[in-house]
Amino acid sequence: MSAVAEATSTSQLAQLKKFTTVVADTGDFEAMKAYEPQDATTNPSLILKASQQEQYLGLVDQAVAEHKNSSLSGDALVQGIIDRILILFGCEILKIVPGRVSTETDARLSFDIEGTLDKARTLIGLYEKEGISRDRVLIKIASTWEGIKAAEVLEKEGIHCNLTLMFSLVQAVACAEAKTQLISPFVGRIYDWYKASTGKEYTGADDPGVQSVVEIFTYYKKYGYPTEVMGASFRNKSQILELAGCDLLTISPDLLEELASSEEPVEQKLSADDAAKSDIERLELDEKTFRYLLNDNAMATEKTAEGIRKFAADMVKLEEIVAAKVS
Repeated sequence: MSAVAEATSTSQLAQLKKFTTVVADTGDFEAMKAYEPQDATTNPSLILKASQQEQYLGLVDQAVAEHKNSSLSGDALVQGIIDRILILFGCEILKIVPGRVSTETDARLSFDIEGTLDKARTLIGLYEKEGISRDRVLIKIASTWEGIKAAEVLEKEGIHCNLTLMFSLVQAVACAEAKTQLISPFVGRIYDWYKASTGKEYTGADDPGVQSVVEIFTYYKKYGYPTEVMGASFRNKSQILELAGCDLLTISPDLLEELASSEEPVEQKLSADDAAKSDIERLELDEKTFRYLLNDNAMATEKTAEGIRKFAADMVKLEEIVAAKVS
């Protein structure tokens, strides 16, 4: 990681924290310590990256060693070790951040309600064995119909969820109706899709990724949904500043450093009061409507599918690393 900028009381990062809860989008413990976020999020790609760095190999080796005399074997053993790796990373993160950590379920369960429920309950149970309250953990689940239905069940059990891989209002509305704790609309990946498909560069409020989060935030505040909106997947500082005032923003270490290095003024762009005055139309959803509207949105359909494939592929890579260590 590059030299860390020390955030002053007048830095853009400090100003942003007055309007928005800042979350670290990383598996890097040192970055979390440097920028003092409230929460932290991880995903299979971040855990895979971190697990290959020398300073974190000890956590992987610890998980393997703890399962040395386990009765598990084969795939079950590998899965048990990976679950333990996720918990070890999560517990270390919770020693640093005062709030919550988001831990992701296996993306290959994105269309499996029962499988998602089993995995979420397993992860929460492992956290609780470590003395971690379930209120400090968010289980990350893809915003498929099945993922949202699983989250609805889990929330009733007091297992709070972060619905990720979100690219559309229809996904966000279904999550709100399911009473999920938090959603993570992906700003940068929406921007990527439109830039690639149109050949245009987007900046400021014209960025379609920014517009998506503004629309979701406005809808939630207009209709009084308590589900938290956390903008995610940023490509540049401009996207972050355009969403100042969003409930939460999860930001990578390089962009946290940019914010900490600048003292230019930050203006609040989103507010619940302004959103409440909007005339955004209410969306009535059932499963058939959800699936049709999501399918009708080429960007959201393609980016959700792509995200699931990417996270699943990185989980497979992590399994291969663990399997090699076990053998």
